[in-house]
Amino acid sequence: MPAFKELVFSGVQPTGNLHLGNYLGAIKRFVTMQAQYDCLYCVVDLHAITVWQDPAELTRQIREVTAAFLAAGIDPARSVVFNQSQVPQHAELAWIFNCVARLGWLNRMTQFKEKAGKDRENASVGLYDYPVLMAADILAYRATHVPVGEDQKQHLELTRDIAQKFNNDFAGAIAEQGHGEAFFPTTEPLIGGPAARVMSLRDGTKKMSKSDPSDYSRINLTDDADGIAQKVRKAKTDAEPLPSETAGLEKRPEADNLVGIFAALNDVSREDVLRDYGGAQFSAFKGALVDLAVAKLGPIGAEMQRLVADPGHIDAVLANGAARAEAIAAPNIAAVKDIVGFARRR
Repeated sequence: MPAFKELVFSGVQPTGNLHLGNYLGAIKRFVTMQAQYDCLYCVVDLHAITVWQDPAELTRQIREVTAAFLAAGIDPARSVVFNQSQVPQHAELAWIFNCVARLGWLNRMTQFKEKAGKDRENASVGLYDYPVLMAADILAYRATHVPVGEDQKQHLELTRDIAQKFNNDFAGAIAEQGHGEAFFPTTEPLIGGPAARVMSLRDGTKKMSKSDPSDYSRINLTDDADGIAQKVRKAKTDAEPLPSETAGLEKRPEADNLVGIFAALNDVSREDVLRDYGGAQFSAFKGALVDLAVAKLGPIGAEMQRLVADPGHIDAVLANGAARAEAIAAPNIAAVKDIVGFARRR
């Protein structure tokens, strides 16, 4: 396998109500990774329309996610920040990959079954084909690494399958055109962090979600200090004090979730948290968590509000990022077209 330049790609859907789970599971990690890798961070608006979106609201949400990126510390001069629909190579490559991917592969995707539910016949083709577009998002840049949550691992495995099948199907053309043994890399997942999966504040067995009807199930990035404090204090717990060892968190999902949130916000391990708070009652621990969450999230929310009030600046960041992203993707997709045998426009 040839050596590929290390490059990180990841995206966040502009579907409103960004919350603590989005921040700890994705955006906070993006900020850290830009010091180690060349990174592309995408607002994946093509993915968003796999279910119906109000057009005006979608525009607002694209800007809000971009504001969250910037407010959290992603530097648009260092990393490429853009929205997917401004770079046409994503959609072009997705169609080519539709002709490489196999129907049986998509039939095994569990997320479609979960999102479509019992009304599968009325789900959009786009929702079904979502993982192929995700593969195109990544491989348009020949990205070598993708930070993903556990719920996206299956989609990344499909990306790897598509890359391998493309490399095998067109091995002769790839070699003839000077690309070596493989045109696309085997993209590696970057999974981890002390709170890679943040759970609901009302039910520690369910993932924190914007779709939960209770606003008290999540901390929104736009919540003010009072709102953050109230939600933490009302978070579901049990009657026992915090354990001194992580083994004591087993079968205590709400305790495990709050300890994980504290650890991730403070860049320490669960063991470190329990070393300091083991044996404490939840009332005391929640007080410390309130102080930490307000200190870490308050400035992000305030900066998001400032940025959202200046849509011209956000649009300029996205336009600049799209131009930089297309400069990477365009030659890659031109090479793909040559590999598959499309006649070039002269």
